[in-house]
Formats: sequence, C-alpha cells, structure tokens
Amino acid sequence: MRQVDHFIVGGSGGPSARHHDIFDPNQGEVQAQVPLGDAALLEKAVTAAKAAQPAWAATNPQKRARVMFEFKRLVEANMEELAALLSSEHGKVIADARGDVQRGLDVIEFACGIPHALKGEYTQGAGPGIDVYSMRQPLGIGAGITPFNFPAMIPMWMFGVSIVVGNAFILKPSERDPSVPVRLAELMLEAGAPEGILQVVHGDKEMVDAILDHEDIAAVSFVGSSDIAHYVYKRGVAAGKRVQAMGGAKNHGIVMPDADVDQVVNDLSGAAFGSAGERCMALPVVVPVGEDTANRLRDKMIPAIEKMRVGISTDLEADYGPVVTAEHKARVEGWIGTAEKEGGEIVVDGRGFSLQGHEKGFFVGPTLIDHVTTDMESYKEEIFGPVLQIVRAKDFEEAVSLPSKHQYGNGVAIFTRNGHAAREFAARVEVGMVGINVPIPVPVAYHSFGGWKRSAFGDTNQHGMEGIKFWTKVKTITQRWPDGSADEGNAFVIPTMG
Repeated sequence: MRQVDHFIVGGSGGPSARHHDIFDPNQGEVQAQVPLGDAALLEKAVTAAKAAQPAWAATNPQKRARVMFEFKRLVEANMEELAALLSSEHGKVIADARGDVQRGLDVIEFACGIPHALKGEYTQGAGPGIDVYSMRQPLGIGAGITPFNFPAMIPMWMFGVSIVVGNAFILKPSERDPSVPVRLAELMLEAGAPEGILQVVHGDKEMVDAILDHEDIAAVSFVGSSDIAHYVYKRGVAAGKRVQAMGGAKNHGIVMPDADVDQVVNDLSGAAFGSAGERCMALPVVVPVGEDTANRLRDKMIPAIEKMRVGISTDLEADYGPVVTAEHKARVEGWIGTAEKEGGEIVVDGRGFSLQGHEKGFFVGPTLIDHVTTDMESYKEEIFGPVLQIVRAKDFEEAVSLPSKHQYGNGVAIFTRNGHAAREFAARVEVGMVGINVPIPVPVAYHSFGGWKRSAFGDTNQHGMEGIKFWTKVKTITQRWPDGSADEGNAFVIPTMG
C-alpha cells in the first residue's frame, strides 16, 4: 500500500507505531496510509529549521523572491499532476482541484513582490540630527495547521508569506489528504529553498499539541472548525506564541426583491454546492427578502438543483464529487435529518444518494431545505456539505440582522440592483468579508482574508499585508551621528519632547 511520509530533513523520521488511512472518496476504499508523528519527530524538524533559518533570513529579499518565482513556475508546470492527486484524496472534481491550487498560487505571486512589501518607514530629522527608521524582521520558525478541504491553497497562503519574509516553516496538513502538501514541499526544495526551510510533519492532536507547546516555534496559523480554532488560539497564546486561528462559518446570501433571480440561482448553484459544500466560504444559507422573492427563488432553485450532476472527481461534467469520508457523509445526512425534525421542509433530499458503479463512495446529493428558522440547531451550526437552507426575511432590516447576530461572521453576500441598499448593507453587517453580487467574497491575494466572531481568533488576517505583519516583527531605530560641534552641556532630548 502507498505510504505518504513526512517531509523533513534527514528522511521520514523512522517507523511510526501509528498510522491514518487515506481513503479514495469515490470508491470508499483505503488507498494509502500516512504515519502520525509525535513530539520527538517534531523536534527533528525544529532542529533542522533552526539550522537553516538564520542564513535564509540573511538572504536578500530579491533572492528569496526568485525562489518564489521558480516555485510558482514549477507548480504551474505540475498543475495537472497536483490536481489529480488532490482530487484522488479529497474528492473534489478536477476543475475545483485546479482552482484550489491556483488560489494558493495567487498568494505565491503576491509573495514574489516581497522586496517592495518589506520596505520599512523612515523619518529624516525627527529631532536635532536625529533620524528614525523601522524594519520588519522574521520571527524565526512558523508553523501551519491546515484542514482537509483546501490541501493546496491554505498551505500556500501560510508558507508562501512566512517563508518569503525569512522564516523557516513547519506544515502539519490534514491526515485525510496529505499528499499534495508533501509534493508542494518537494517543489519548494527544487525551486531553490534550502533544506529545512519548508518541512511537512503528519499527525493528529498529539502533533498539534507538540507544535503549540514547542518553545522554538514563534507563530502558528490554523484553519479548521471553530471549537478547535479556539483551543489552538488559547493554548498557543498561553505558550507565548503569535496565533491566528480561522474557524467555521455559516455564510448568508441576502436576495433583495429587485435582484436578478436567474443570476442568483446560477450563483447559488456553485456557491452552495460546489466542492460538495466543503468550503468555509460556501454559501449554505439564502435569505430572500419578502414572500414573493422567496417563492420565486424556490421555484427556480428546484429545477436547477435537479439538473445538477454528482459524479466521481474525474468526471469532467460533474458539478461536484463525493465528500471526504464516510463519517462526514453521515454527519451531513444527520444534519438534514435534524433540520427535518426541527420543522424545516426538505424540498430536495440528498440523503441516500448512490452513484452507479460507485455505491461505496461518499456521495451526498444536493439538498434544499425551506422554512428554516433561527432557533433551529441546523441553522446555528455549520453543516459543511451540499445543503442549502432558505431562511425567509420580511424586510431589509431583518436581512441585515440575521448574519449580524449569527455566531459565525466569515462571509456574507447581498444580491441587488440597488446601490444604496448594497452600500448600507456592507457598512452595517457584522461580518468580516462582504460580497455585493459576488456569492463567494474571498478577497484577492494582495488584500487579506479573515472573518469575525467565532470565525476567527486573533487580530491579524491571512495573506496580503496582514500576512506580512503576522509573520514578521517590527524593529524601530532612532539614530544620531554627532558632528562634534554641539555644546557638550546640552542633554539629549527625545525628538517628540523637543
């Protein structure tokens, strides 16, 4: 059986007593195994990172950027291999897998501009003969703990910025689909990064805790469920680390009466069901304003869902593929059952979906649930599957309040032709990322990604200039070069006090 090893300096770290099965979600069968590391294995990676990082930090930013340029070229040259590998372990269709890789490359492109982005501030003449300047310096060793749903994009969001500013980086990807992160680390080494600058360790909670507790790891970035994000944040901060921990989501799409309903239905088909709904920026809740809007939307949504094609990940005509594991399939179907018990109307039921020839695959059919209310647990919690819930709002004020009052605050969208309504909504809604006629408002790489409330713990977002701030520390220098003519009896005066 295929083995996916750790990628650390000195080899795989030796035999492991514990392993995790990697499934083929299309067939429902084990296709590979990955070893689960421990604190001793992490120590080997940290030792190698400590040895490599000082020289890498001393390398000028332009040379570090050239490594990123070459890494980008290599990833693009190997795009089809990476997409196929990603699909085989995750289950998302090839088109979505390519998008997963490309969205990560967008941040690598941003990282290629690091010589400009790292320039500090300078003030000449802040006081008599005094100049003040600042510089951004790397933290040392950073770590990333990433989820199964974007095994290429999210690692590149983290290590691309962290490495290019001069840090060494240790990545712990999901044990469900770890092959692409290892392949990316191989390509980074091929691109010219020194050994030890990007390493990959596999593991479960034992490895996570070892990362959070290790005194030589200065910062940790995490993406996953909110409960685990909160745990990671508290434990990491208690250990003196800088931590950004991105959690779950329950993104809403507000549909105003003047919206183009045909366009909304088209957007919802991708935003709610694409990648089997396994995205923290998916749009699983649609909020039509007014009964007429709700009925028109529902009437057009049903035939659109019925036309959707669920297929294996290599089916080029499939809209989406299987979910990642049998346990996750059961969890999603369990939430559909919960919504039904709570009084939701199951308009289109995806439970029990079976694909001919792939009956053991982890497939869930597209599901539409109407008359969902805010007191339902199925509304309060993240389902993370191909399930769209309709929550009807009587007016604009209620539509603003629904996402604002929800425990999650990752993303939200409004569909309207009214510029005033869109502007008012964007200003008032209590959510971190807003789309106006954009169903999945993930910012471009040179802006930053991050939600509010239980969708994010920590005060710094991912990638863009926020990412550079997270992975660096500021040093400010106040300098004076006396010319020897000053009266020796005059005391030095701090510039702001002169």
